[in-house]
Formats: sequence, structure tokens, C-alpha cells
Amino acid sequence: MVGIKDVARDAGVSVGTVSNVINRPDLVSEETRRRVQSVIDRLGYVRSESARQLRAGHSRIMALLVLDMGNPFFVDVARGAERAARAAGLGVMVCNSAQNPAEEADYLSLFVEQRVRGVLLTPADASGRNIEAFRRHGIPFVLVDRVAEGTTECSVSVDDVEGGALAVRHLVDVGHRRIAYVSGPPGLNQVRDRRVGALRALAEAGLPPETLHELPTERLDVAAGRDAGARLLGLADRPTAVFCANDLLALGVLQAMFAAGVPVPDEVAIVGYDDIEFAAAAAVPLTSVRQPAVTMGAMAAELLLEETETGGAGVAGEGMAGGGVAGAGAEGAAGAGAGGAGVTGHAHRRVVLQPELVVRRSSLRPR
Repeated sequence: MVGIKDVARDAGVSVGTVSNVINRPDLVSEETRRRVQSVIDRLGYVRSESARQLRAGHSRIMALLVLDMGNPFFVDVARGAERAARAAGLGVMVCNSAQNPAEEADYLSLFVEQRVRGVLLTPADASGRNIEAFRRHGIPFVLVDRVAEGTTECSVSVDDVEGGALAVRHLVDVGHRRIAYVSGPPGLNQVRDRRVGALRALAEAGLPPETLHELPTERLDVAAGRDAGARLLGLADRPTAVFCANDLLALGVLQAMFAAGVPVPDEVAIVGYDDIEFAAAAAVPLTSVRQPAVTMGAMAAELLLEETETGGAGVAGEGMAGGGVAGAGAEGAAGAGAGGAGVTGHAHRRVVLQPELVVRRSSLRPR
């Protein structure tokens, strides 16, 4: 390995001068900078991040821990986080808890060992024990796709109660009176909130809670959706519409209907959640509740950068993203609206973005 001393010896300068060329080039004359840089390029010197990390006490890496990197929604969240991190000269370590609290705990321990700059976290542990153990190490973190309830941490999420209401309100409006909710792990707040919104929409329409038939699943993937679709087909009084807690579940239900020869939406209408890219490309284009995933990731990273710059100090506050976000078709518009809610300048903020219903053929009754 070529070290900084090798560069200094070959360039005929001190180690301090090489360090200044790398970290504070404005302190070095142009001629010296060119000579040292030429040696760096010729020798292939790469500075030791671990040594710099020991001096600074933290790294130039931001960690992102999500529930399922197989879900395109979290891929988009990662894209947004990476965009903001790179603008600040940082990298992003993306990790997948696979909805497993034990794996989440292992990754949080790894982040402490690696002295990451901060963590963007979508929790898998509903009890909060993992977060509590991690909090003791003093590493800043921001919750993503989850409201920070009863804590002082920052969070960026979507109003999932309103999202569930949008989905079921639409199904009621097109005439459905027996609706299934294909949910997910009951410990996930997002799953519970979307159910609350669905029941709210039924109450608004004067329909009893029994109108909603819940089909729980252990996971939020296509295979779980196919299983739920098979159970749906076995019901004696089969619902005429299905609201799914995410698009992967909805695509699985759609596959199950196709395999059984049940036409969508003629006999069963389907609505998903997230509006991933595959939703519009499905055999029957999928109606879905859109979340501004890229914006969510970028805003969470920006809040984390604020936390690291201010040392985590700040006044707890809450920012509801308003008119610029609600119903926004483009994520850039959503980001502008949320920014207007006062995200910058204060740490410990809870930002809630607004979802949007995107109607496609899977939920439209034939004429």
C-alpha cells in the first residue's frame, strides 16, 4: 500500500504539505499542488479513510437500513438519500433488515462499530428496543416511512391514514360494498395506519366496519399476495374489491386472479399502495396510492445532515407538508412543498408528506 509518506518523499515535500494538498489545497501554492498531485496519480495513492475517521471520530458514510430492498419503494428511498448525501460529499451504506428485528439489531451494532455519520432507519422492531439500545451511543438517526411518536428524533413519513382512506373511498365511490384489506405484519405502523384510514372511509360512507374483510400476511411481497389471493378466492361471500397494503401484495393478488381465471376489474377490483414502477406496467395497470419515495429519502438525509451539523441539538417540532405536497404528481413538487413547511433550520422535526391516489384500470368498473 502506498502511504502519505511515500508521496511526500517522492514529491520532495513534507507529510503536512501532502495533507494540505488533499484536505486544504488553498493553503498550498499552485506549483506545489501540481507536483504533489502528479505523484499521487503516478503512485496510485488513496488516503486512509480509517485513519481520517479515527481523527474525526466519525466517518463520511451515512447508513440506510430499510425493511426490504426487494421492494422498489425502498430502492427509490435509497436513490433520494444517496442524492442528498453525495451533494454533501458523503456516501451511503444501504442495508436490509428483511423485516427481522434480530438482523436490525445486528446492523445497528455494526453502524456503531463503524462510527457512521448517522443512520436513516425504517424500524423492523415494533417494540422499539433496538432503537432504544442504539440511542445510547449518541449516533444521530432519522426515521424514514415512520412517524417518530413520543420521541425527539426526526422522521419523514407519509400520512398513511389518509392514504388508506383514499384507496377505500375510491372503491366505495365506484360501487363496491364488500372490500378486502390484504394487510401485512401487524407490528408495522404503516399496515395499521392504512387499515385505520380504510375504516374511516367506510364510516364516512355510512358503511359498517364489517364491510372490510382483513386478510393478514406475514410479509409484504408478491408471494404473500398470491397466498392472500388464494384465500380470497376461497371465501363464500367473496369481496368484489381488494385494497392491499403495498403494490407487491397487489401484484400477487393480481397473479392469483389471473391464474384462477377471475377477470380484473370485472369481478374483483384491486388497489395497491406505493405506486412503484411496476404498478403501471402490470398486465392490468394497477391503481395505487402514490408515496413520494425519492423525496422522502432525500429529505430524511437532509434532516440527518442537519442533526450532524448541529450535534443533534434542536427543538422538537412538527412539519406537515401542505399544499405543495398534497396531490403532487411530481416528486420535485412534493419536495418543494415539504420544504415550505419549515424543514430546514431546525433539528428534531417530524415531516409528514401527503399521498396521492393514481387511478388505473385495475379498479375501474366496466361500463
